[in-house]
Amino acid sequence: MGAEKAEKKTIIFTYGTLKRGFSNHVLLQDMIAAGDASFLGVYQTADRLPLVCGPYRVPFLLNFPCSGERVWGELYAVSARGLIRMDELEGITRAHYERLPIKVQPQAQAQPEVTMAEAYYAHRNYAEALWKRNGEKGYSCYSEKEAKGYVKRKDRPQHLTFLEQIGRFISSDQQENPSSCYCNKHLPAASVPINVVNH
Repeated sequence: MGAEKAEKKTIIFTYGTLKRGFSNHVLLQDMIAAGDASFLGVYQTADRLPLVCGPYRVPFLLNFPCSGERVWGELYAVSARGLIRMDELEGITRAHYERLPIKVQPQAQAQPEVTMAEAYYAHRNYAEALWKRNGEKGYSCYSEKEAKGYVKRKDRPQHLTFLEQIGRFISSDQQENPSSCYCNKHLPAASVPINVVNH
């Protein structure tokens, strides 16, 4: 038991569907029940970063400091075993997201201290194209409003990989409202841009 308490935890900043009240939070609930995660509080990024939506209203944090807004999210301390589960969900080995350092601050403090954590950012292979596709405008929080139209993985086209879905979203015609829903019926049949699938 002493070894478990001494285990180094990774601090993870969640900003999208892993937050409480969203579809993938069930993973964190399981991890908390198993002792592999604990909730640390509501935090905000210390720096401005773009938070955008991609296909099926999936949220993506982009590693472009000084662009976008300061983003609100939740902080969790995660065990090594829990981190493996989160990396799998976020497709780290498949170049869906990449886990990188991030500076965050607690919600309600007059002089908030900066905490170093890690977050799952959109992979660099497609992040810039995704930023442009969103009109270089981001959100400060992925709330129910931004998540409206979100499609769970099991309900998305199974014949397309996640990177192919992103590629189709990026290459689809820019609408007046770049954050509108791009369900399968709105996606063109165009092939995926080569720079999206190279990793």
